[in-house]
Amino acid sequence: MELKDKIAAFMRTEAYKPLTVEELAGAMELEGEELSDFWQVLRQMEEDALIIRTRYGKYGVPERMNLVVGRLSLNSKGFGFVIPETPGDAPEAMSDVFIPPDGLLTAMHRDRVVARLHQGKTQDGKRQEGEIIRVVERANARIVGTFEANRSYGFLVPDDMRIKQDVFIAQQHFGGAKTGNKVVVEIIKWPEKKRSAEGKVVEILGDKGDTGIEILSIIKSHNLPTEFPPEVLAAAEQVPSVISEAEIAGRRDLRHLPIVTIDGEDAKDLDDGVHVERLNNGHYLLGVHIADVSYYVRENSPLDKEARERGTSVYLADRVLPMLPQRLSNGICSLNANEDRLAMSAHMEIDRRGQVVAYDIFPSVIRVKRRLSYTIVRKILEEEDEALREEFREFLLTFSDMEELCRILRNRRLRRGAIDFEFSEIKVKLDEAGRPVDIVKRVRSIAESIIEEFMLVANETVAEHMYRRNNPSLYRIHEEPEQEKMVKLNTLLQTFGLSLRKMDEIKPMVLQRVLSRVAGRPEERIISTVMLRSLKQARYDAVQGPHFGLAAEFYSHFTSPIRRYPDLVLHRLLRDSFLTGGKITGKRRDKLAAILPGIAAHSSERERAAADAERETVDLKKAEYMTRFVDQEFDGIISSVTAFGIFVELDNGVEGLVHVSTMDDDYYQYVEEQYALIGEHTRKVYRLGDSVSVVLVKVNLDSRTLDFCLTGTTHRVVERRQPRQEKEGRPKRKREEKAKTPVKNKKKRNPRTGVRRKKKPAKE
Repeated sequence: MELKDKIAAFMRTEAYKPLTVEELAGAMELEGEELSDFWQVLRQMEEDALIIRTRYGKYGVPERMNLVVGRLSLNSKGFGFVIPETPGDAPEAMSDVFIPPDGLLTAMHRDRVVARLHQGKTQDGKRQEGEIIRVVERANARIVGTFEANRSYGFLVPDDMRIKQDVFIAQQHFGGAKTGNKVVVEIIKWPEKKRSAEGKVVEILGDKGDTGIEILSIIKSHNLPTEFPPEVLAAAEQVPSVISEAEIAGRRDLRHLPIVTIDGEDAKDLDDGVHVERLNNGHYLLGVHIADVSYYVRENSPLDKEARERGTSVYLADRVLPMLPQRLSNGICSLNANEDRLAMSAHMEIDRRGQVVAYDIFPSVIRVKRRLSYTIVRKILEEEDEALREEFREFLLTFSDMEELCRILRNRRLRRGAIDFEFSEIKVKLDEAGRPVDIVKRVRSIAESIIEEFMLVANETVAEHMYRRNNPSLYRIHEEPEQEKMVKLNTLLQTFGLSLRKMDEIKPMVLQRVLSRVAGRPEERIISTVMLRSLKQARYDAVQGPHFGLAAEFYSHFTSPIRRYPDLVLHRLLRDSFLTGGKITGKRRDKLAAILPGIAAHSSERERAAADAERETVDLKKAEYMTRFVDQEFDGIISSVTAFGIFVELDNGVEGLVHVSTMDDDYYQYVEEQYALIGEHTRKVYRLGDSVSVVLVKVNLDSRTLDFCLTGTTHRVVERRQPRQEKEGRPKRKREEKAKTPVKNKKKRNPRTGVRRKKKPAKE
């Protein structure tokens, strides 16, 4: 155990009370090298807010001092939540802490902060409230937005509406930017009380409204790299494009097996191949063969360092930002048909109830027989396309076995309580110029289900394998939902005659039973939506934990090392175990214990950034697509209800807002427990999941939002966020015109802080 972990564990003991430095060192009975390192480690822990020093010079852990450390997630309305960092040995996770606008100090969105908890809860009695007392780590070193220049200074209006303050830019830091440019600004001075942040322009992306500039802005705002450094490309060029006999030595030769890949039509990085055999005992032998990326991407090489920093490939609406250079991801690491490839294989013997009764994990060499698409497999199995069945005659028995095994595995998951949401994926089709031409819903067919179930059982098998052998590993965990959110969900269920019953211990099976009961009923959509929003986000961790949504005791990501760094690391850990007889020990184990928690945290953070960027680019293209349908009528479903209106989702997956002020046939009150707006006089109810007809009134490309009006109501557009330059009169021309009219006794405004200066009284 590292010294900092030993200190933290000592402070979390029940009998611990805050101690001074000398008292703490004595109580821990430190000697030798640990004692000499103690002071420096303690200072670093204080700086990182792992421990807190009181005004009396005594140390303790935040959670024992009415404090919480975590990331600030701001809302565009000005308030936010601190998402706590839960220590690995904490008894339970603390719920998010509400931070009102006047409690933010100088913190910005995504900053790591320390918050003091207030006694009691918020006014609605449902959330813990607090205030930020310290910013530990700044997250927005660079901000993307629109530049506006004055005669002697400029400012940046951030694209991200959760960053509320403009950034002041001195004239010497314009960097050639002009009003209207989309730019990247680097912060050179963080905000203080009444002072705005200061920055300098480091990159000019182009003019606002230029083709492709909005997606480029999204990429930059999430710090996503668009190019590989020269040293990484050079390292990729050194990787051989064919496999030698020396590389095959020591691997199991599976080139005779009928292995196929099944992916989307446009997929180029094929990292998983599968095959199924029926055994004489009635069981199935499932082979899942994953590209052995770890063989080519060695630890701490330029390729590895770049992959670790990126964390994941990012699939945007109009492009892919790969984790690895294309020479690897689309070349030697891609399981292309009829080419020899190095793989990490998992052979699993599965009985008729879906249980893995035996398995083997090993390095292999394979040769994929056919590259198939989801469409081909779907047409063969669901539509029985005669032409395709003839073309793939040799695989028909295999496809039948795959379908049967898929259903067995899925039934096993559902029996143990895995939650299975039926939501369609939205895809925006673009033309060659990147313009949206259609929006389609991807419905999961048997083809997608086959690959999904096979990958799930492989991930579970490898995770349990590493855990049972007590080897260091990376796990994919999904914690239990917060009880507060389950209480709200239960309130909704009771309006439909359903209940979760035991609220003190919610099991995934209970939630899945609810979904099964409402399947096909009108309330299915509302209940599924609220339930999904009530669950926590899955994340990576070096400490094993269950996956609530899958109802799995063990789960890891093993099947996509081309596009996810945790999968690549897990392959590397498997290789380490193979070389040491199945057990990782000694200095290697100590090193892994030190680095894996950081890799897990960084990978989780990059995964969230990628997901946000993907969603934002899709929302942008949805908005662009809908500009052609202004003033047209649509049918939709109420997808969310708030005090300021209802969000409506159309059949194509596009969502927009009906602002409550446009609902002019009554005064509507928000009833949170019923997820509804209810008219005071008419008692008309608009509830989550209801069908409505709307007219598209306006599309706002800047905020990527749509404004709807219910049919039969007045078509009024409600500005959701007035542009700052219009609100504050900042365009140069308007300021000059205003200056022509003299104003008596007008106080001058400090251009950097925005504070008006008091005019000194004249001497008598």
